[in-house]
Amino acid sequence: MPRPAAAAPAETTTSVAKRDYYEVLGVPRDADSVTLKRSYRELALKYHPDQNPDNPEAEAHFKEVSEAYTVLSDPDSRAKYDRGGFGAFGGGGGVGVDIGGFTDLFESLFGDLFGKKKATGKMPGRDLRYTLELSFEEAALGVEKTIKFPAPVECGACKGTGAKGGESGMRTCGTCGGKGETKVQQGFFSLSKKCPACSGTGKVIGDKCDVCAGNGTVEKEREFTVTIPADAEDGATRRVAGQGEPGKRGGAPGDLNVIVRVRPHPIFKKENGVVLCEVPVSIAEAALGAVIKVPTLDGAVDMRVPAGTQSGTLFRLRGKGAGKPNARGDAHVRLVVETPTALDGKQRELFEQLKTSLGEAQTPLQKSFLAKMRELTGG
Repeated sequence: MPRPAAAAPAETTTSVAKRDYYEVLGVPRDADSVTLKRSYRELALKYHPDQNPDNPEAEAHFKEVSEAYTVLSDPDSRAKYDRGGFGAFGGGGGVGVDIGGFTDLFESLFGDLFGKKKATGKMPGRDLRYTLELSFEEAALGVEKTIKFPAPVECGACKGTGAKGGESGMRTCGTCGGKGETKVQQGFFSLSKKCPACSGTGKVIGDKCDVCAGNGTVEKEREFTVTIPADAEDGATRRVAGQGEPGKRGGAPGDLNVIVRVRPHPIFKKENGVVLCEVPVSIAEAALGAVIKVPTLDGAVDMRVPAGTQSGTLFRLRGKGAGKPNARGDAHVRLVVETPTALDGKQRELFEQLKTSLGEAQTPLQKSFLAKMRELTGG
């Protein structure tokens, strides 16, 4: 008995119930061409076999949305469908669409996705990463740093090919025959894939270069001057274009990404993007007023504390903060009133006298708080 055609069982196991083409694409019946194309792109990407390997149901949906778009994207066939539905194409089962045409349709809309881009042989270099540690002051004010590190550079002996003798030592890839791509059967159609043997170049190394052992690159210490702008945050990245790993066969070099790490400072910190330091003052200085020394990024300066200053009061020092594009920013100083501890007898006696002599006028915050408490408790 002759064997049945392979297409017959595949059709019965992966088919889905026939649905209205507009329903399949999830668009209204008056959808324009732009809406149709956008919907098809989203659904085709969702159900594409490359995204859903060994999934017959997704494959069937991919076929369904491709058939719907094939019909509705053509004005004549769409008009026929709008007038007579599936029956307009004979047999009531919908239009007969060549499955192989789905691949062409998909490629025309998605370009180089899923390996469709023709291999050029150029291999771009990888990006490199360098972590640069800065002091708080350097990050705030900006700095130029010279960094040194070993990194791959193109091998001069083989001109980056990895083959002894350079280009003359390269051979045609036996897997793809020099085309740089291979055909892969995916369900009911075939796709072009970058050749895994030659990485899409169409050529492979004959004899490996003695200097780089076929890598095409050698390690060499490199030196760069990197400018870190003022007010740099921890984790910020500075990109040095073209200073990463060299490309191969004419490919563009990668970039060097410098990651900034800011060391914690014992006094300064950033709060809402502003340089801040907290300065303790005695209760006497806060009550009577004083001139105190406060630190800044440029050194200590004198700051006047008015009499009656409360703990947590914020003072602004203009032009003493982090650098900005056109000028220096401001710095903030937060005063923390320090309560004395371990009082001796004389000191305790003086504080008792002070407590007795202080009236409500000297403690307005306490007076207001106690009033609110009385309202809440009724006492």
